[in-house]
Amino acid sequence: MTVAIEHGFPLSRLTTIGTGGPARAFARPATEKELADALRYAAGEGLEAVVVGLGSNLLAADEGVDALVLKLEGELAEVEIEGETLRAGGGATNAVCLHRARAAGLGGFEFACAIPGTAGGGVKMNAGAYGRDWQQILTRALVVTADGAGWLDAGELGLSYRHSGLAPGQVVARVEYRLQASSPEAIKATVAELIAQRKATQPTNKRTFGSVFKNPPGELGAGRMLEECGLKGHRSGGAMISPKHANFIENADGATSEDCLALMVEARRRARERFGVTLEREVVLVGGMELPPLET
Repeated sequence: MTVAIEHGFPLSRLTTIGTGGPARAFARPATEKELADALRYAAGEGLEAVVVGLGSNLLAADEGVDALVLKLEGELAEVEIEGETLRAGGGATNAVCLHRARAAGLGGFEFACAIPGTAGGGVKMNAGAYGRDWQQILTRALVVTADGAGWLDAGELGLSYRHSGLAPGQVVARVEYRLQASSPEAIKATVAELIAQRKATQPTNKRTFGSVFKNPPGELGAGRMLEECGLKGHRSGGAMISPKHANFIENADGATSEDCLALMVEARRRARERFGVTLEREVVLVGGMELPPLET
């Protein structure tokens, strides 16, 4: 074993919402070998492997997570550029990737300024914003399992709206993006515009895990739908549906994951009642948490 395994690591220290109990096992692999070793350890212990990234888009059970939680670091968080290709470790932050792309005069990644996550997390959920997503810029990803590693292209990854075909135990170690020539000034201007738009419409200065639900088909997005249900400012314990954007949940005052889940249950119920739509969660639930089925 080349990677250290910690036990009982508090996930509230890693999640952007600031909730979550201890992980049964936790590791910070810095190389492909360490990642493979960690995944073999998980398989041997009968544990699911969960990658935490920057801790966004994740809601972990208050009582803890019976899994191996991974945070990719070292070589697995590095970024390099060759021509119009940007190569990033699965743990590389979108902010660093965007900074490097701008410095190299490569455009196409600007939309990711609105996504506080990592390259690997972007692949896992085909992350997107402002009409763009990973599928449009990804050429291939190196996926590691307990049994080995292999490159998969965008088609093989099964990318669709906020979804990939990656199975449990498959972890994105490296990502390659194909970008295009632009000027640092043009990239900076686009990013400034997108960030201003995001700050005006989303609670960027609050503790959230990002969007709660995927946008359903049709013109009415999840946020507008929940706003029309009168949910802005609705609270459960220390959690609150954002007064700024109803598709975000804020940790307003010592929230627990159960508080957040209760708000999700109520939001889905009201959306079904008023619009006949069953909202599908975007946030990943770990540790046995799940949304109960809506009554028919």
